[in-house]
Amino acid sequence: MCLILFANNAHPKYKLILAANRDEFYKRPTRPAQWWEDKTDLLAGKDLEGGGTWMGISKAGRIAAVTNYRKLPVTDKYDSTRGKLVTEFLDSNISEFDYHEKMHNSRNEFDGYNLLFGNVDTIFWYSNKNTQSRQTAPTPVENGVHGLSNELLDTPWPKVERGKEELSAIVNKNNDIDPHELFELLRNTDLAPDEKLPDTGIGIEFERILSAVFIKSPDYGTRLSTVLLVDNNNKVHFEERAFVPESITQFTFTIAES
Repeated sequence: MCLILFANNAHPKYKLILAANRDEFYKRPTRPAQWWEDKTDLLAGKDLEGGGTWMGISKAGRIAAVTNYRKLPVTDKYDSTRGKLVTEFLDSNISEFDYHEKMHNSRNEFDGYNLLFGNVDTIFWYSNKNTQSRQTAPTPVENGVHGLSNELLDTPWPKVERGKEELSAIVNKNNDIDPHELFELLRNTDLAPDEKLPDTGIGIEFERILSAVFIKSPDYGTRLSTVLLVDNNNKVHFEERAFVPESITQFTFTIAES
């Protein structure tokens, strides 16, 4: 994923509201979200090149999502794909504490990343580029509205701030949540003004292109959008809209009691 907006324990009906865009090269082979054949408790799309995924949820309510950390120079020396961090956590019973420790111990085996992980009641965040999180136990993300792109959690990039503001408006005005509104939020193609752009080393032209919530360019852009809703009765609505190629998939299930 390259933009994840979420509200945890901030709505009277839904304990988790999440809207996310996955940005990727159009030619990279991808499978739409489905229940995996070899990991039958895992609902997620699949990166057919790396073998992992960018976001998923399990029947038990475990959840994880990854974004790259963008800061040049980026090296290709790492053999490990960051998408496997998601599938590894989802397809296990490892505790958040132990997985945090495992990520810390293997932090130099991956290019920069952020990982949201935990369950539908409590979300944690880890980044191998966040020096403050390396020596401490995982801390739950505070209840409220949050945004994560290709920097640290809640870094005030224009697309993150815009997305959080619009998500907050949706959360605060509605007793129910319409997935269509969240997908509309994710379709925003407005570019940020130059004076508000971050400097991640890719040059001003690409900073402009990547400043949109929904990215369009000849070879790279938003491949799909995902909405995940979990209500207070643990009923899950998972909907994915893919654009390259086009498809819509929806799943509804109730999290299994432990």
